[in-house]
Amino acid sequence: MEEPIERNEIVFLLADDHSIVRQGMAILIDEVVPNSKIYQTSSSQQIVEMIKANGVEIAVIDAHFPDGNSLHIIPLMKTAKPDIKILVFTGLEEELHVLKFIKAGASGYVSKLSEEKEIRQAISDIVHKGEYFSPLSRNLMLQLVQNPDLINPLSRLTKRELQIAEMYAEGHGNLEIANSLDIKQNTVSTIKKNIFDKLKIENLVELIDLINTHHKI
Repeated sequence: MEEPIERNEIVFLLADDHSIVRQGMAILIDEVVPNSKIYQTSSSQQIVEMIKANGVEIAVIDAHFPDGNSLHIIPLMKTAKPDIKILVFTGLEEELHVLKFIKAGASGYVSKLSEEKEIRQAISDIVHKGEYFSPLSRNLMLQLVQNPDLINPLSRLTKRELQIAEMYAEGHGNLEIANSLDIKQNTVSTIKKNIFDKLKIENLVELIDLINTHHKI
């Protein structure tokens, strides 16, 4: 187990809509960083103002809140305080989501399903090194150099293709899509084939999964 970190007071912000998650993380932070000062919020809308008002140095935030999406909030946090370190603490699957949060400006990513030892290590690394990424995340970052679509395979689609992909994911059929967009039904079928080819998928179930994973968060 790592030794407690002895430094000047470090100001943390814990942002999660579940109180039990905040309280548990606060206990770990207090043990790893005994001289920390910890603020808490359950609302994504309060995060930026709390950073400004309290001189927050490290923020531990969930990936998603009932009132907002952290992918949109992280850039605002970095604008408010460019040197802030942001650890995303989430139940979302790391392999599918971590690159999006890195691109947004996160300094680290750790799963809520991780063992306590890993969460402690994440806290320690964020304080000592300014970042925490697992071997899986680092491997994905290396792969990203060769394949930028890893962040979001839907980026391969044109605006119209994405629009139609969303409509399929919402349960609309070819005729309904054609009538809604005032285009021919065979045009919709052609675009559907292009979508499947670009995404390397074979059916609507796979398309819905991609939309939910990469476009709905």
